[in-house]
Amino acid sequence: MVRTLKHLVEQAYSLPKDWLIYEHSHQFLQLTEKYYLELTQFSHWQTPPKIILAEREPVQFLAAFLAACATNSSVFLCNPNWVKDEWQQVFELVQPDIIWGMERGQRNSEPPLGIGVKGETRRQGEKETIFEFSDSPKIMIPTGGSSGKIKFAIHTWDTLTASVRGFTEYFQLQQVNSFCVLPLYHVSGLMQFIRSFTTGGKLVILPFKNLESCQLTNINPSDFFISLVPTQLQRLLQNFDFTQWLSQFKTVLLGGAPAWEELLVKARYYQINLSLTYGMTETASGIATLKPDDFRHGKVNCGQILPHAKVTIRNELGEALQTNQIGNIAIQAQSLYLGYYSLNTAFKEANYSSVSIFNTDDLGFLDNEGYLNIIGRSSDKIITGGENVYPLEVESAIRATAMVIDVCVIGIPDRDWGQAVTAIYVPKNVSTSSEEIQNLLKGKLSKFKIPKYWFPVQFLSRNSQGKINRQQLQQEAIEHLNLSNRFS
Repeated sequence: MVRTLKHLVEQAYSLPKDWLIYEHSHQFLQLTEKYYLELTQFSHWQTPPKIILAEREPVQFLAAFLAACATNSSVFLCNPNWVKDEWQQVFELVQPDIIWGMERGQRNSEPPLGIGVKGETRRQGEKETIFEFSDSPKIMIPTGGSSGKIKFAIHTWDTLTASVRGFTEYFQLQQVNSFCVLPLYHVSGLMQFIRSFTTGGKLVILPFKNLESCQLTNINPSDFFISLVPTQLQRLLQNFDFTQWLSQFKTVLLGGAPAWEELLVKARYYQINLSLTYGMTETASGIATLKPDDFRHGKVNCGQILPHAKVTIRNELGEALQTNQIGNIAIQAQSLYLGYYSLNTAFKEANYSSVSIFNTDDLGFLDNEGYLNIIGRSSDKIITGGENVYPLEVESAIRATAMVIDVCVIGIPDRDWGQAVTAIYVPKNVSTSSEEIQNLLKGKLSKFKIPKYWFPVQFLSRNSQGKINRQQLQQEAIEHLNLSNRFS
């Protein structure tokens, strides 16, 4: 549990001087103290302040985050690039006391009237009651953005460090060196800081767009973990220099979205030390991980369950299933979130927790070796003519034709079949027809799994984790189909 700023600063001072590798990294401790002093002016409040943290600059972000944790503040990690509607959601949900990272002229949306900025308070009339800066802070990590509705999963320093303990025990490490190209406001980026900071390892921060422009740092990749999403790995493997560089890393953690067979084959060909992972914001990152040795020997699942977690597979009635039986994935973990934030959320107990088992929407099974295999998502399942179709299987088969750059499979309402399997895809060649792709799928997929409708597009919009908003695509496909029928 976090005790005081002094404890955290002492931990930071005990790290090597070059533990944080990024421009202006020498300012980290000074900035942490600056943010802490800003927060001391609110020490007379009955409850800790609620902080929106949307700092673009990584050192500023980390310093502000650490100061917020040290003062037991409730900190909401936010994406500076959210648009007006998203910010309005956040402001209405959080009603923050402090906003760090956005000046009034830089925001896409003004906060509701009365919300403070840069230390301004909206609690002027509150009774002065001293609260102790000693309990575990509440860390709100955003999730759900791909569906259009932002939620915040509630974590604490304890849940995040429980994830670190499971990670280090699983990989048998004392220190974790991380090369971070993912956003720090997202759990996948934040956990790289937590792992390095709490184990005394190094942390390199390099935004992916800078990496793609060949701004490589002078470090030894064999000492580092790097985390990527599939679309990032695909881009890097298209450049021989990056392929050589990536193959030197100790481990390349791959998660955030399903990887396709062609990508995994290519990674194995180039001897990438790939480690497929399964986890989410609610579990403070990975709870199952495939070790690189298993990947090199041909396994393509999510690996075994990390020591701090337990996974069971359950049917629709909530009953536990046996090995190799497909069902919904249920998770118990020391790193499990405490629930989703709402304005009615009250933190009165230090060990507050309302979530003991997290029943996910994901479908999978545990095999005889205890490896977790993912089939797809229940909510993405397409029922056509009474048959179940899982988009992940169809997308993998379409990618295997090597005729598309990207693809997303959805179901749209159909009067005869209930739902019609539909593919929205980016062809590798503009002259490629859907008939050519369908011919290659014959014998690879059952007839009812082959998409009935095909919509070529120039690109598929994905978020920073490589996820697609399937609901939005479904609506666009329906509108396109209705328009086509109207003029046919």
